[in-house]
Amino acid sequence: MTATTRPHQQPATVDDLMANEPIVVRAEASLGEAARLLDDYDISGLPVVAADGDLVGVISETDLVHARATEWLWANWTGLEVRHLMTRPPITIGRTASLDAAAVKMERLHVHRLVVVADDEPARPIGVISTSDLVRALARSES
Repeated sequence: MTATTRPHQQPATVDDLMANEPIVVRAEASLGEAARLLDDYDISGLPVVAADGDLVGVISETDLVHARATEWLWANWTGLEVRHLMTRPPITIGRTASLDAAAVKMERLHVHRLVVVADDEPARPIGVISTSDLVRALARSES
């Protein structure tokens, strides 16, 4: 069977579906910088890293909207950094985990994305998998 006639193989693991080389933001970055990254890359969340590149949290559009809707946070917006609003600890998953395991973890923990980490370096973000990725895979499986 040639590659052109081979049936479409559905993704089975996080590694098959994740967005590689995630866009990250430093913990010391301004909230404005985080908002620009989210907007520029049309994504809804960012892994947050320390100066050494280790994963320390996640910041999402929801976190920024919360800041906008909270009087004290909005009044201090220019002085706040990502580390002040990020969710920690970051919720992670290994690249070899099944898509079922990713879906269950997102549902159980009420999150929309998981930071993917290598099995041998659990503090280094290597990808992101989101609910949108899982829904896209479901839609394609029906074709």
